[in-house]
Amino acid sequence: MRYYPTDLLLAVEDAERALAEPESGLARLLREAGLSALAGLFAGAAVTEGLDRLLGGLGQFPWQPAVDSDDVYLISPAGVVVLDDHRPGNTLRGLLLAWAVGNEVVVRTARESFWTALAGRLRAFGHPLPPLRVTAPDAPVPAGARPVAVPDVVPVLRTGTPDTRPEAPLDPAPSDPAPLTPAPFDPAVFAEPVSGSPSGDTEDILIVLGAREAADPAGLVGDVPGEDCRAPWPHRLLRREHLRGTTLSAARSADRAREADRVGARLRYLVGQARRTPFYRDLPAVTGLDDLGRLPVLEKAALEANSLPGSRGMSTDRPRTGEVLRSGASTGAPRYIVYSRTDWENMIREAIPLFRTLGLENGDRLINTLYGGGLYGGLSTTLCELSRMPLECYSTAQAISVDDLLMLCESFEANALLGLPVLIMPLLREAKQRRPGLRLEKVVYGGTPMTETDKDWLREELGARVVTSILAANDGAQLGYQCARMGGTLHHACPDYNLIEVVDENLVPVPEGEPGELLITSLQKFEGPLIRYRIGDLGRVFRYDCPCGVSGPVLEYLGRADGQVKVKGATVTHAEMLAALEVFRVSQLQVEIVSVDGRETVIARVESPLALDAGEVRDHLTRQFKTLDQEHLFDDALDVFELVVECHPEGGLTRNATSGKIKPVIDRRLVDA
Repeated sequence: MRYYPTDLLLAVEDAERALAEPESGLARLLREAGLSALAGLFAGAAVTEGLDRLLGGLGQFPWQPAVDSDDVYLISPAGVVVLDDHRPGNTLRGLLLAWAVGNEVVVRTARESFWTALAGRLRAFGHPLPPLRVTAPDAPVPAGARPVAVPDVVPVLRTGTPDTRPEAPLDPAPSDPAPLTPAPFDPAVFAEPVSGSPSGDTEDILIVLGAREAADPAGLVGDVPGEDCRAPWPHRLLRREHLRGTTLSAARSADRAREADRVGARLRYLVGQARRTPFYRDLPAVTGLDDLGRLPVLEKAALEANSLPGSRGMSTDRPRTGEVLRSGASTGAPRYIVYSRTDWENMIREAIPLFRTLGLENGDRLINTLYGGGLYGGLSTTLCELSRMPLECYSTAQAISVDDLLMLCESFEANALLGLPVLIMPLLREAKQRRPGLRLEKVVYGGTPMTETDKDWLREELGARVVTSILAANDGAQLGYQCARMGGTLHHACPDYNLIEVVDENLVPVPEGEPGELLITSLQKFEGPLIRYRIGDLGRVFRYDCPCGVSGPVLEYLGRADGQVKVKGATVTHAEMLAALEVFRVSQLQVEIVSVDGRETVIARVESPLALDAGEVRDHLTRQFKTLDQEHLFDDALDVFELVVECHPEGGLTRNATSGKIKPVIDRRLVDA
């Protein structure tokens, strides 16, 4: 059985909460054993941050993606770890980190009843933890086991500061119930303090802490887990194997037998973190993927009502860190999307191997034309992601001109381009007209679909050998990606990052491969958590053995379910347009989006009992919705968009022969993709 560090973290956080109550079973156990000082080692935030650093990402465990190649490292437990209980604090530190990476632990100790009881208390929180065996101090080391010496924590006093603290006995007698405040430099945790630098042989002193204040050193206990994870000794608890030639997606594909357990562990941890928010405080605990359906669906209205700037209902109680993005909607009050520092780092760690699968390689020279400014996420996220890769990047954002493009291709030998089809196709066509010999090896796009004719043009006219797509949501980041062997609107799904469900109109899961509405659960985003979020997109998911070698879930994107019209990187809804047309007594509205040669056209067909002037209706819509006017954020020389209005009498639009309904939004970019 594989164990996951996130389950250990949940147990540590539960222990930390229990120890805040002096009469909890765990608090009494430590107090009665005279080991109250150990309470400070259950520091959830410090242990989480330390393990994330030690393992190179909790969200990617048991793999650690390399940065300078497409390889991964496989992290596995050492096996059976033996700890000698010379100092209880050292033993607990060793136990927690050994369990975090999945080791069975043997503790050789004279405190057999204490360690057995402590393990029982931690298991009672209900999270899967590895085995623990408690033996006598002189018991033989089991065959094949690895003894690990956990180094002492040595407090270093400020030079010239006298140590006036009384000596604390190792096993003080039980006292009356009181809040657990670790005694200063309690020998259960700390070695003998020294003044200045430790003298003599310090080979076994791997953690040396300076006291902030000689009279109040208790805060040092909470620093210990973080210091541990920076030290060399925890590496004896694990094995790290370099899997040359194995990508993260391939490693996860080969781990298919454990996919449900792996993703289930991520779900358990997400729910545990989500319960730190007011909105999700009463969320039921889950044991695995089979419990996903017990969790409520998150509707857009609830997300907006509990998100910034109006509410902190979706915010945890942790210190504020990270990055804040703005929703890309062009109408209504803006909503802000908070990524904690951990969330942001998780997104970057997942994106780097994804970009490699999209076709980017070491030494590429990439022009990044994604939207930037105004807290919009396209440019800011990719700036961080691409800066970790061995590429040369030219981040022009949407302000790139044809002259800029030609200069970068000629002077810097740019060979790759990243952007939205609505910008890059007119840009590249104009550049090709000016310089017929223009070549571009790689085009990676996102935001909206690209037609197959546009893809063919890129291959035939520019010699592009890579034309791939990334599918992302404003709130949850990447949902899927295309490898070189996948086309149309098919994308490899990313279940370790965003778990996708497909449901019918009653929010009941549909059979595999059937179309329906998409719900996403963002498994590595804990600030503003998204659990079964109804994103308003349609699609179908099925398992597929791709010729690229990756087997797993594939998402076919089928467009919007909520009548959204997305053009020029912004959105307006069908309902908003129809409401704005009430002044013309419009009873029916159909919106069609067409892309020809990279130029997007929105055709608004209206029915009204009045004889309407198409130009007047068009002017009214462009005044109401900036998304629909001729202005854009690209080079003014580019002709990228047009709004066309068709006026029909009532009954003039084509109805479905069976239902009599009019299809509200037709996105030809999907039909032709």
